[in-house]
Amino acid sequence: MNSLVEWWALTIDCAEPNAMADFYAALLDGKVTRRTHDSAFVDGAGMLLVFRAVPDYKPPTWPSPEIPMQKHFEFVVSDPDAAAEKLLPLGAKIAEYQDEDDPNFVVLLDPAGHPFCLIRSSAARRY
Repeated sequence: MNSLVEWWALTIDCAEPNAMADFYAALLDGKVTRRTHDSAFVDGAGMLLVFRAVPDYKPPTWPSPEIPMQKHFEFVVSDPDAAAEKLLPLGAKIAEYQDEDDPNFVVLLDPAGHPFCLIRSSAARRY
């Protein structure tokens, strides 16, 4: 069966598209392919990410529902804690919320405040 559509890109709202593009290009070992006055494009791991400047951008307040999450990436890594340490100098922050019952996940925030998870690769295979 042929798909009705073809996946092209995921667009993410933020305050600073260039900072976000640089962060995700480093995270995914990707490449910033285009920058405009209000957006930046990253080819990362075979997926195009577009970061778009939004006036008065407000980061998510997750886990509080006040400002929704907006998007959520989950990345598989061999060691979530070690990967998190490498991402902190690139602009990531450790999220206040962590699931204390699951040591296989580390929740981080990207430079715009969007949460994302690092999942231990052996645990991800359960899903």
